[in-house]
Amino acid sequence: MLSVCGGTAATAQDLVHEPISPTFGGNPFNSNHILGIANAQNKNKDPNATSSNSQADIFARQLQSRLLSALSSQIVDAIFGENPQESGVVSFGGQTIEFFRSLDSVTLIITNDETGEVTRIVVPLFVEVN
Repeated sequence: MLSVCGGTAATAQDLVHEPISPTFGGNPFNSNHILGIANAQNKNKDPNATSSNSQADIFARQLQSRLLSALSSQIVDAIFGENPQESGVVSFGGQTIEFFRSLDSVTLIITNDETGEVTRIVVPLFVEVN
């Protein structure tokens, strides 16, 4: 019996682990994909959610969104428009929005009349110096 053994050089390289999740230093472009997979696997439903997609409900949500958008535009005009007001109060749908202007900012205080919850937003004013 004759056996022939041919030898080749063995090569190796370092193993490098790259995490997939951006949370652990992985590629940040993976986040949408990972979130989509997690949401697809999520079987939990909010027991308090009342999600209806009837035509009447969709119309009501769109109408409410348009009305709130128009109201917010009026408030922005009152604060920053051609004739800005120093202060004011707007009440609608169980909400009270109070705004007042100081030297360097505009403060909005949004109060939920039913729960008493208060949200404060401070918008800085940028003054041009010539």
